[in-house]
Amino acid sequence: MTYEVKSLNEECGVFGIWGHPQAAQVTYFGLHSLQHRGQEGAGILTNDAGKLIRHRDTGLISEVFKNPANLEKLTGQAAIGHVRYATAGEASIDNIQPFHFKFYDMEFGLAHNGNLTNTKTLKKELEHNGAIFSSSSDTEILAHIIRCSHNPSFMGKVKEALNTVKGGFAYLLMMEDKLIAALDPNGFRPLSIGRMANGAIVVSSETCAFEVVGAEWIRDVKPGEVVIIDNSGIQYDTYTTDTQLAICSMEYIYFARPDSNIHGVNVHTARKRMGAQLAREFKHEADIVVGVPNSSLSAAMGFAEESGLPNEMGLIKNQYTQRTFIQPTQELREQGVRMKLSAVSGVVKGKRVVMIDDSIVRGTTSRRIVQLLKEAGATEVHVAIASPPLKYPCFYGIDIQTRRELIAANHSVEETRQIIGADSLTYLSIDGLIDSIGLETNAPNGGLCVAYFDGEYPTPIYDYEKDYRRSLDEKVSFY
Repeated sequence: MTYEVKSLNEECGVFGIWGHPQAAQVTYFGLHSLQHRGQEGAGILTNDAGKLIRHRDTGLISEVFKNPANLEKLTGQAAIGHVRYATAGEASIDNIQPFHFKFYDMEFGLAHNGNLTNTKTLKKELEHNGAIFSSSSDTEILAHIIRCSHNPSFMGKVKEALNTVKGGFAYLLMMEDKLIAALDPNGFRPLSIGRMANGAIVVSSETCAFEVVGAEWIRDVKPGEVVIIDNSGIQYDTYTTDTQLAICSMEYIYFARPDSNIHGVNVHTARKRMGAQLAREFKHEADIVVGVPNSSLSAAMGFAEESGLPNEMGLIKNQYTQRTFIQPTQELREQGVRMKLSAVSGVVKGKRVVMIDDSIVRGTTSRRIVQLLKEAGATEVHVAIASPPLKYPCFYGIDIQTRRELIAANHSVEETRQIIGADSLTYLSIDGLIDSIGLETNAPNGGLCVAYFDGEYPTPIYDYEKDYRRSLDEKVSFY
């Protein structure tokens, strides 16, 4: 769903490959599988015997490479690619990745998924020392730190830089002779490694891309790990031992494709378990279950199976509406919902409906869908959300960085119910979420980041701290 409908976006997705004669083409298909992670821009950078070649532009991956010549010029047996949604930095071509840095003694490409929390501090320090930035993206920070390092080895410089940046990050770094992948010490963003039949090594934000390119999953990149891929194979190393798994729970709730596996847990299966647990926590009578397409359909299946209620297709998503970006007024945002969704009167008329959705951000979408269902004849609409109330911002790679835009941060459950016009409103509990995802780990919160729900951030938030503390005292009315 687009921004004006959901108001919730992942920053981006990355894909890399080493050792394939058609590296650019494979990367194109990999990025196509990751398109849900970013629709504002895309790019591919290839390595042809040490020569780095790049093409990038705004739009979907199919639009960026609509002209076949743009892909054909990307020769070489290694590549990195990126699809972008902006959380840090404006949506301009200067910010579209992969970045390509050329120096007198070397060159490299860089792609990043996530968001750094000490960008302002680092950028000010780097500029004071003479660094010149060509973009407003926080990704460029890493390249400058690498170049400023006095460590005698290049990998030493990389490790020093990775220990300097803070926040959520999954990096792909393309060198003349190697591909480097690195993950932040908490593993906020997913990153996996696979192998193709011809021996080529691939790295992707999600495993769903492996299925498309014919790769077999090897393993996930671990928190605090740096992986070096070259003609001799794969080398696993660490840049820090101060790690604690805290994978973003919103990956399981909403962002990741249902056919992806994250840390051994299938996303569709996790969402079904969330729906089943939600049904156990639900306390109202109803006739049918209706999931909001598409990301809530798995949870609706689990809810229906657990509750014994029929799972009906009471909402239809229009798959052919044009891609749109954020709309400037609430009226246009609400119109966007009507463009995307239609209620099926023949299914919901005269029924008490449980409407399953994965989250409520501002309430605009939920209010409009409740209205659609009631206009179609539903006698009652009970909204059941397969995640806890979103009360706090995310600073690690999701475009929610203030409490002002979150209805649950400013209104009680009952007030929210009234605002969206539902007959009841039920959220999944935090414990229910953690148990449903079921990571096999002894880490706090079951290895998940649940800060958006409880305000307990697994790391310091550095440059965001002052504004965040001020926002805790602010209240915004959504009435």
